[in-house]
Amino acid sequence: MTDLSAALRSFVRLRGSDYLRDPNVTSIGIGHKVRGGERTDEVCVQFTVGAKVEPEALGDLATSPLPESIEIAGVSVPTDVVERTYRPAFRVVEASPPEPRKSRMDPVRPGVSIGHPRITCGTVGAVVYDRETGAPYLLSNWHVLHGLDGELGDTVVQPGTHDDNRTEQNAVGVLARSHLGVAGDCAVVSVSGRGIDPSVLDLDVVPSELGDPELGDAVVKSGRTTGVTHGIVRRVDVLAKLDYGGAIGTREIGGLEIGPDPDRRAADGEISRGGDSGAAWLVVADGKPTGVLAGLHFAGEGGGDPDEHALACLPKSVFDKLGITLDRPEVAETAIGYDAEFLGVKVPVPGLDAGASAVVLDGSTTIDYTHFSLALSSVRRFAFWVAWNIDGSGLRKLPRSGIAFVKDPRLPADTQHGDELYRGNRLDRGHLARRADLLWGSAEEADRANRDSFYFTNITPQLDAFNQAARNGLWGRLEDALFEDVEVDDLRVSVVAGPVFGADDRVYRGVAVPREFWKVIAHTVGGELRASAFLLTQNLDRLETLDLDEFAVYQLPVAEVGARTGLKFPTALTDADTAPPRPEADTPPHPLTGLADIRWTP
Repeated sequence: MTDLSAALRSFVRLRGSDYLRDPNVTSIGIGHKVRGGERTDEVCVQFTVGAKVEPEALGDLATSPLPESIEIAGVSVPTDVVERTYRPAFRVVEASPPEPRKSRMDPVRPGVSIGHPRITCGTVGAVVYDRETGAPYLLSNWHVLHGLDGELGDTVVQPGTHDDNRTEQNAVGVLARSHLGVAGDCAVVSVSGRGIDPSVLDLDVVPSELGDPELGDAVVKSGRTTGVTHGIVRRVDVLAKLDYGGAIGTREIGGLEIGPDPDRRAADGEISRGGDSGAAWLVVADGKPTGVLAGLHFAGEGGGDPDEHALACLPKSVFDKLGITLDRPEVAETAIGYDAEFLGVKVPVPGLDAGASAVVLDGSTTIDYTHFSLALSSVRRFAFWVAWNIDGSGLRKLPRSGIAFVKDPRLPADTQHGDELYRGNRLDRGHLARRADLLWGSAEEADRANRDSFYFTNITPQLDAFNQAARNGLWGRLEDALFEDVEVDDLRVSVVAGPVFGADDRVYRGVAVPREFWKVIAHTVGGELRASAFLLTQNLDRLETLDLDEFAVYQLPVAEVGARTGLKFPTALTDADTAPPRPEADTPPHPLTGLADIRWTP
């Protein structure tokens, strides 16, 4: 039977979508054949349909007859057809008096209300952890935490807005990852400012193991709306199609189907209702809930269906897709953030003007990433400065393909500009801390730095071909030019860079777009600190037509960069300045025509 089970699973995965193209077929899975309204022990390929009609009426539904049996791995496997539809379990949520699972909780526990502010509410399924960093997350559904109008980095509230609309008071974290597809309807949110309790409300067990559900398994869940309900796994390897509406439309989701436990039926017969989405189904053994996670609830029956049923995502698929685990991993120490002592002499980051408004994370305006740090303007929503270290002796080459630009989930989404600024124009997502500069250290460290570089906090709008257009790529090659021209101690360099926030910056799509950028490169030779500052200007008056000659790169004194930006550069950098003296203070500098024009020594 084991070989046949594997063949059945493979058949659903490979051929299931073909059957779901029939408008009347709502799912396909492996279950027990039903005869005369009673479930038998005969394993079959079970189809569910929106309407079960006589053969002569099939044409009216634009559907075709389903086979009575299917040849799989040399065995004729019977089929079964059951009238059943599904809908995501967030569509309808009845009003109810306040109760603990619908209230703000600290610590947050699985089984309570949660949701994106523009979505009514769903359920926290489990406390999980990032496989690489060990960061804690709350697990629920895509349609609970993300939805049609959401994006990564959005604030998530607990409880959901249907239960309490005070979104500012109830923020629990930000949307970190999500997925909607065959692997599941799933998402995770970070946790900030609240404690967490991994034990499921009213079940008092901690999900600790991923299960592989089998037909007939007894399961139990704790959901926001129906509380604790009991079920029986009646179909596995299910591939169902659900209509999520809007631009998403119909999607195929894999999982398992659960029906009511006949020995432990709910008083109203319902095993789930709207608002239970995201709840964890746990395996029951000897009549008691265990820590084995059987599935992540994401849908219930459609209106008018003749029986009660629910759908749940398969745990392993969800956890693999989201990169999470139930056990908090031990994370090896890694270089985090900009290291002011990296060169052997202290090079602090710039100070902010007293009137500058910066985003605060964990009580600090300095936000750390792998090998770089930054300060983020809460007004302009771009970095004031980004500081990073380069270990030229340990640089690695890693691909950038497959890494998406995303908002930092640790920060409120409305403090960061996202893709809405860059779609459909010539504006590129320009890295401030150069991606290639950050790829050093262990393989894991370099990979993390590679991914960290794509957070929108490290991005500013730059015209396409920005680096290439700037004097034959001079701006993008400054760090490389230093290594080529100077005997840098230990091949180590520290860099600080950022935009110049001008009062006359052009407003585009409601965003003031910086037209100038600066960079200060620090290194040591023979133990002596040297600092070289540069300015690049880009003319943004015409976003659609731009001549390459409109870019210019200058070498300026560090102090002048400070005057232009309002930043307070440390004395260590201003005293180590290599900029050439200018005959008169009011004399404008000459643009660099090539790398040979750069002055790396005082």
